Amino acid sequence: VQLQASGGGLVQPGGSLRLSCAATNTIFSRSIMGWYREAPGKQRELVATISTDGSSTNYADSVKGRFTISRDDAENTAYLQMSSLKPEDTAVYYCTAKRIATYWSQGTQVTVSS
Repeated sequence: VQLQASGGGLVQPGGSLRLSCAATNTIFSRSIMGWYREAPGKQRELVATISTDGSSTNYADSVKGRFTISRDDAENTAYLQMSSLKPEDTAVYYCTAKRIATYWSQGTQVTVSS
């Protein structure tokens, strides 16, 4: 497995979760890391990306100010810190590593419900 996503679960509205994406060094280094999500009946959506050196990040409008993407090059791991979660954040979340090719992790389910 080249990308392994984890950290999903059930959380109440307003709560927080941190997703992790562990990668092999070959995949992680010099790759733009990203997170996508797919909710039932909806198209897959790009949530956030982070540049190879971590200096630049981009977010979907729907998560700006609530989600933070980061990367730890020493651990070959990317993170998505999610705060102030809403029911509409419920989805399967996937991480990606993009250099020449794009690699995808398996999904991790995030459910926001009271």
